[in-house]
Amino acid sequence: MIVPITGVFAAVIGILLLVLSAQVVKFRLKYRKGLGVTDDRDFEVAVRAHANLIEYAPLGLIMLGIAELNGVASGLIYWTGMALVVGRLLHAFGMINGRGGPHKARMVGIMLTWLAILITAVLLLWNVWQVYG
Repeated sequence: MIVPITGVFAAVIGILLLVLSAQVVKFRLKYRKGLGVTDDRDFEVAVRAHANLIEYAPLGLIMLGIAELNGVASGLIYWTGMALVVGRLLHAFGMINGRGGPHKARMVGIMLTWLAILITAVLLLWNVWQVYG
């Protein structure tokens, strides 16, 4: 079985991960710091933007992949996946440009991410209930 829709979203999130990783590496080389951060706020923000992607994206992608494999309508997978990807992109943009403080893109990004995870959870539960309930 293949999951082409989730595969595309995973690829985009993978590219975002590499971009955020490069930002962290840039600061690690600049400060010669292999672990932790310095008192440079931008360094701390880069590390947190990267970590936040790692904290949310894998679960969202796994849930989307399971929903796609379980036969949830492809349109629902597409739009929920778009919300996840756009949410992660906005969050990273807002986190970096807001330097860790409040930023509209950051707030919209986390809301889209949470909404995508919630909708996918409901779709998965509904799908299982339809098949086995």
